[in-house]
Amino acid sequence: MKVALFSDTFSPQINGVTNTLDKLIKYFNEKNIEYMVFAPKYDANSTDSNIERFYSLSLFLYPECRVAFPNIFRVSKALLQFKPDIIHNMTEFSMGVAGLNFGKKHNIPTISNYTTNFSQYTEYYNLEFLKESIWNYMRWFHNQNNITTCPSKETERILNDNGISKTKIFSRGVEVESFNPDYRNEELRKSLGIEGKTVFLYVGRISFEKDLDVLSDSYKAIKEKYQDEVALILTGDGPYLDKCKNMFSEDTIFTGFKKGRELSELYASSDIFVCPSSTETFGNVVLEAMASGLVVIGADAGGVGEIIDNRNTGIKFKPKDHKELYDCMEELIENQSFRKYLIANALEYIKSKSWDRIIQELISTYEKVL
Repeated sequence: MKVALFSDTFSPQINGVTNTLDKLIKYFNEKNIEYMVFAPKYDANSTDSNIERFYSLSLFLYPECRVAFPNIFRVSKALLQFKPDIIHNMTEFSMGVAGLNFGKKHNIPTISNYTTNFSQYTEYYNLEFLKESIWNYMRWFHNQNNITTCPSKETERILNDNGISKTKIFSRGVEVESFNPDYRNEELRKSLGIEGKTVFLYVGRISFEKDLDVLSDSYKAIKEKYQDEVALILTGDGPYLDKCKNMFSEDTIFTGFKKGRELSELYASSDIFVCPSSTETFGNVVLEAMASGLVVIGADAGGVGEIIDNRNTGIKFKPKDHKELYDCMEELIENQSFRKYLIANALEYIKSKSWDRIIQELISTYEKVL
């Protein structure tokens, strides 16, 4: 089987799509599955015969995201030489359209991938008048593919409700070698000044649509009650960072963007993970937190609401309800035995979320399409 992957985002960028692509490429290499990647060109790129890079520009509001300009002649030349059996369009924009068009022209099956709820984001930026136009475009793009993959049942329901019917779940996994409780580092806790405290952690994009204002309101109330007994770490970067530094309590720790061992240690060295976002199609960070031995709190929406089995592998709260989030945070501070129960169940759940198992299911989807 030969697979061509088209994406409007790729390494060295870090996000849900690039993380999934990294795992796919690793699996393909291990299983000797031939592949080619068509992706944007960034300032520094490694030379790889499997990857075709194209000139791109950063977006104004999201500078780490790119608009790529695929050279159609170069795309065609590379694909005619490669002769793919199937094309997987990981994103819906210029690169994805290039993959879709080549597949239609040469009668090659195409699969599209839905990862981001762009229509929901309009609610956060006073752009709701664009919502129907976004769905019109999504229907136009995805319905031309043989199947649209999406990461959760809730996301699949949203797609089906909006006229995208040929759907299939392509979930997400976690590497327990990279995220596990053994990375807990007491020296790190000491250097951050959080030893002896109950430490809350957020990992992800620092942007308006992540509902960080909800977390800020909840933590301020927690801080008022528990004073120096608690701490909060925000790990990530984004356009909302400066506002968050003014919005959150003064002692909130902003680590910036982290990856590799540094990220693994931040996870495992914290105690309670909070995902306030109500717009996630999946929520990889929740799996990473569970694997790292943290108890998780998440908004009961989208993929996060689906991952967490309420009061069994974590706790869920009503989306955008800072009072209910506060209640969850307070309960976990007070009830150590309940925390241990949730963590044990979450670690057991994680055993079923290996990337190998997830990608094997995707390969089965490829085979059915072919």
